[in-house]
Amino acid sequence: MPTTTIDGHEIHVNEEGFLTDPTEWSEPLAKSLAAQIGIELTDEHWQAIRFLREDFAKEGETPTLRRISVVGGIPTKTLFQLFPQKPAKKLAYVAGLPKPHGCV
Repeated sequence: MPTTTIDGHEIHVNEEGFLTDPTEWSEPLAKSLAAQIGIELTDEHWQAIRFLREDFAKEGETPTLRRISVVGGIPTKTLFQLFPQKPAKKLAYVAGLPKPHGCV
């Protein structure tokens, strides 16, 4: 399994760069991951990230964009503003979770 080093921490990733062990994630790491894709995290970003991680812990899989919107209460339009172009994929990346099913 490939590894990469971000901010002095070695983490396990897949071929697309997604963390393969969600327990290696931390808030400082999230800031670094977000910076790598050109996003500066705000309180709104953190609300989405925390929902994603909590839902993943309960359900065992990364929530889809629809689930984030319906269950998490974050409008799809807002998610596209926070994580432009591919919000579900970018949000999962920053949250240290696997890419949601259905994302290309």
